[in-house]
Amino acid sequence: MSFLNKIDGWRTKVFVWFGLPVIAAIGLMMGATDLAPTWEAKNGGGTPGTFTAVHEDCGRRNCEWRGTFAADQGGGRRADVILYDAPDGLAVGGTAPARDTGARAGVFSTTGGSTYLLVTGLTVAGVAALAAWVVIIIRKIRGRRAKAAAPAVSFAPSR
Repeated sequence: MSFLNKIDGWRTKVFVWFGLPVIAAIGLMMGATDLAPTWEAKNGGGTPGTFTAVHEDCGRRNCEWRGTFAADQGGGRRADVILYDAPDGLAVGGTAPARDTGARAGVFSTTGGSTYLLVTGLTVAGVAALAAWVVIIIRKIRGRRAKAAAPAVSFAPSR
């Protein structure tokens, strides 16, 4: 009996009806919006410029630099952006070469990094969770229709 035919434990039900949609929403909303900009930065695209570090925000596991980005040509400027894949040794007031590819919250360091892998993984997880959830819903609906359409079984003796 496959997993899709046996959704009866409360943990499984919580995961299927709550967990999968949440994973799909987070993966698609947070990952898909920045997927193209991260790959563009990885491939050297975007507007080159300079990031100036203003302050560092640190959480439990990582730190990120926030600051301003000024384009090399055209005078484009973005304030309060994150520098993804920041180089080691950056300090307040320090600068780093960066690229603006239109990412929602920041710009990318020209030194490269693995942000594109994280965003791609998040997007793939969102798509996979959505696909699994849709398959489970379709199978549940088909199973209920099949039960409703099945002829009634009679145990009465036939004449």
